Amino acid sequence: MSAVSVLSRLQSAIERESKGHSTSRAEGLALLAAADLDSLFRAAASVRDRSKGRTVSYSKKVFIPLTHLCRDYCGYCTFWSDPSPGFQPYMTPEDVLASAEAGRRAGCKEALFSLGDQPERAFPEASEFLRKLGFESTLEYLAAMSELVLKQTGLLPHSNPGVMSFQDLRCLRNSNVSLGLMLESVSPRLLRTGGPHWKAPDKVPSLRLQTIEDAGRLHIAFTTGILIGIGETLEERLDSLLAIHALHEKYGHIQEVIIQPFRAKPDTRMAHAAEPSIENLQRTLAVARLIFDEGMNIQSPPNLASDDYSRLLEAGINDWGGISPLTRDFINPEAAWPQIATLATKTAAAGFVLRERLAVYPEFSARPGFVAANVRPYLDNAAAEDGFARQ
Repeated sequence: MSAVSVLSRLQSAIERESKGHSTSRAEGLALLAAADLDSLFRAAASVRDRSKGRTVSYSKKVFIPLTHLCRDYCGYCTFWSDPSPGFQPYMTPEDVLASAEAGRRAGCKEALFSLGDQPERAFPEASEFLRKLGFESTLEYLAAMSELVLKQTGLLPHSNPGVMSFQDLRCLRNSNVSLGLMLESVSPRLLRTGGPHWKAPDKVPSLRLQTIEDAGRLHIAFTTGILIGIGETLEERLDSLLAIHALHEKYGHIQEVIIQPFRAKPDTRMAHAAEPSIENLQRTLAVARLIFDEGMNIQSPPNLASDDYSRLLEAGINDWGGISPLTRDFINPEAAWPQIATLATKTAAAGFVLRERLAVYPEFSARPGFVAANVRPYLDNAAAEDGFARQ
């Protein structure tokens, strides 16, 4: 087939999708591989504007890293720490409450709990700490801490603790306004020896997909997404997006899809791996927008795109994610969040209005059955009439 014929077919696919037609796997792959960027961006922006308008949201959060212990050793991660002399395995309840209260005073509405996967299964120090406080597992302790923060500060917890069982999800639902787990990739190939997910048993794709599906069965507003540039092929990248799309089509519970670019970090196995370009990130964002259509919230963190982050708006995103005026990004400590005033200025310069949302998106906060009864009063207190954050 000639180059002209290929380009003609790509242009036809872009035009169909911008008018609301679903994207097939073949079309998605072609768009990821070779579509004209300007045409692709126009189509994605058109789809975004139909339902999201010119509003771009963010959540003002305090970051609470409950524990840095993790039984997974991903090739790109600096979040985890192994036990050492004098090492405190977890934040204590006093630590947690102090961080949350500082966030409340700074105007935060969200308490983001991040932590390593199931450290008690790898480290006796973790099991001993939990036992002394009367808990059997990290996720049981997380549920207690998120309830403590909710009741004592009114901040809305959103937890991102890794793989969760059906029972764990059901328990956490009672104190969290939403939950999250990055799928990252559906590729089992990345688990091979020396790969990015080698020595990371909780990165088995089927386990993560099961967690996302169980959240759907429980009517939990859920955040997920993919990590690009870790060695996946374009086919694997697309299949990861399609897997999320299939679960959302079945349960309607995915509130947000994050497209996060890999960033090389010193002292990791992937310290010298190539990072995806901003054009690569933009292309993936635009294709994600066309796959999920206008109703989905598509996010990419601005601190991982350096000073070029306003360019991501061209590709159809409508959310910047959580931004903290108080705590650093413990997952990417080398990448500072932009000041919220600067974020608003750059967003406005691109023709959009920045609005603060809560840890649950407006379209989910109003849906029956998606917010637990004991979380609802705190949500109503923080929400404006349209479901965004009360100012």
